[in-house]
Amino acid sequence: MDAVAVLADAQRRRMYGFARRARRPVTREEAASVAGISAKLAAFHLDKLVAAGLLRARYESPAGTRKVGRKPKVYEPTEADIRVSIPERRPDVIAGILIDAVLTEEPGEGARAAALRAARQHGEETGAAERDRIRPGRLGPERSLTVSENMLARYGFEPERRAATGVRLLNCPFHQLAARSPELVCGLNHAFLGGLLCGLETTGVEAVLAPHAGRCCVELRRPADGAGPAGDPAAGNGDRGAGTSQ
Repeated sequence: MDAVAVLADAQRRRMYGFARRARRPVTREEAASVAGISAKLAAFHLDKLVAAGLLRARYESPAGTRKVGRKPKVYEPTEADIRVSIPERRPDVIAGILIDAVLTEEPGEGARAAALRAARQHGEETGAAERDRIRPGRLGPERSLTVSENMLARYGFEPERRAATGVRLLNCPFHQLAARSPELVCGLNHAFLGGLLCGLETTGVEAVLAPHAGRCCVELRRPADGAGPAGDPAAGNGDRGAGTSQ
């Protein structure tokens, strides 16, 4: 969000675009010429872009020039990838799953089966990485829900805790894709979240298909809640604010 706010200024956008197109470090004088402002003001804007993580700066002579004395400050783009979506969307997760499925499909397996297997494996690896990061020890049902809730919030699921019994996911990060093929995408989502719980080594919690208009098709529940409505995912996948998102 900070990076987007910095780029709201037209001069900064112009200088940032110039720095990206140059494919080499640029000086404040070059950026100033492009923006039609003084070098001092250009330096101010360029340093704002550095603070936002869009550019990095160092001191070196531009290629092909030799200057006596202190080397000038030069700027070049970082590898920052800026995306803003409210509510959050994560098509990259599904893309990664499908790429893995294509690369690892076994003879006679079929595309859908390969995708579901890849989704489960992707979830297990994601959960295991989180477990290695936080080292939570044994996870009983309540702590399992807490750890899962915190993790899924980072993935844009907008989890909502229902006392100690379960977590509803109010947003579907794959909403546009699910609208095209709800049965496939909800199945991948279910496999991914089931694998995530497995990778976290949770106990007493399961990912359950529970289609409901206006939110994700999966819920996390303690088994005492029962299986719930695990019907056709196409019946109710969506997210809060469905039909109004951009």
